Amino acid sequence: MTAAIARLDTRMLRAPLARPWGPDVLDLTLIEVLVEDSDGAVGRGLSWTPTIGGHAVQALLDHDIRDFALGRPADAETLWPALWARLHEAGGGGITTIAMAGLDLALWDLAGRRAGLGLVDLLGRARTDTVAYGSGVNLHYPLDELVAQAERWVAAGFTGVKVKVGSPDLADDVRRIAAVREVLGPDRFLAIDANQRWTLDRAERAIGELAPFDLRWIEEPLRADDLPGHVALRDRLRAGGVDVPIALGENVHTRYRFAEFLDAGVVDVVQPNVVRVGGITPFRGIAALADRHGVEVAPHLLLELSAQLALTLPHETLVESVEDASFADLGILAGDPPVVVEQGRVRDTGRPGLGIELAAAPVPA
Repeated sequence: MTAAIARLDTRMLRAPLARPWGPDVLDLTLIEVLVEDSDGAVGRGLSWTPTIGGHAVQALLDHDIRDFALGRPADAETLWPALWARLHEAGGGGITTIAMAGLDLALWDLAGRRAGLGLVDLLGRARTDTVAYGSGVNLHYPLDELVAQAERWVAAGFTGVKVKVGSPDLADDVRRIAAVREVLGPDRFLAIDANQRWTLDRAERAIGELAPFDLRWIEEPLRADDLPGHVALRDRLRAGGVDVPIALGENVHTRYRFAEFLDAGVVDVVQPNVVRVGGITPFRGIAALADRHGVEVAPHLLLELSAQLALTLPHETLVESVEDASFADLGILAGDPPVVVEQGRVRDTGRPGLGIELAAAPVPA
């Protein structure tokens, strides 16, 4: 018989970014979630958000989620749908699913520790390592700094990179992408990310001008919740003979929304963020849905979790390695990291559960 959830505690911390992601993104907020079951076993998970919303996430965990979870089976897959149904009046995604992820991850961590297994082997290992690509939040970098970053990625052995676009002047984007492509050469892949900055007309024009740089994908060309806009963009690109894969998903929060984009045939690479979608339980469902549609999965951020999940998927999966933003780089780990990146490949280290132990006294929130 599955033990019950007997305790749920949270702790907030902020992790300053060594290099801000923008003028209003100076740090990351993490909510550590500790779960203890009725047998005394403990698991630790986390919720995560860049700068905004951390206190709301913690409040939801400390009240509605705790009240609902106590006394229920300490099993992530059993609890998740019932908890989501309970919280749905507060919103189907966003703060709701971000908060749910903290508990879901803690329960998977608990299960792994009980079994004496790391997450990859608990879920079912498909491979020992996978491709990592260099990534940076770099639209605000001067051109020389962007080029230097691309050179660091090449020196580190990455076979692909992703950079930001969406400058006020499209000519600046063209110059920047041309410079990065020159550093990379013809054999490394180059993806670009507009972070929802473009209108439909601007996206059509920009993708047309940037397509000659042999793009692996264009990420979030439009607002993430604008399905009709993505349908129109696909139609316009096809009519213009422009063939650049579209990636999205970091700001899509439920499998229902992923299904809508997949069914519409407007996405070539889905990028679920394991925290924003609500944890490992829904992430696995979204990945399976993408696989049924024959669409590539490339998890968004959170290398320590995304890489482990990638090693369980049926097809080799690209994993994002953001410069200076791993948990180890942020200085918030108390032990060794659960994954290691070497020469453009990432592997797990086999630590039990999630393998993530946050420092006892990190930077306070």
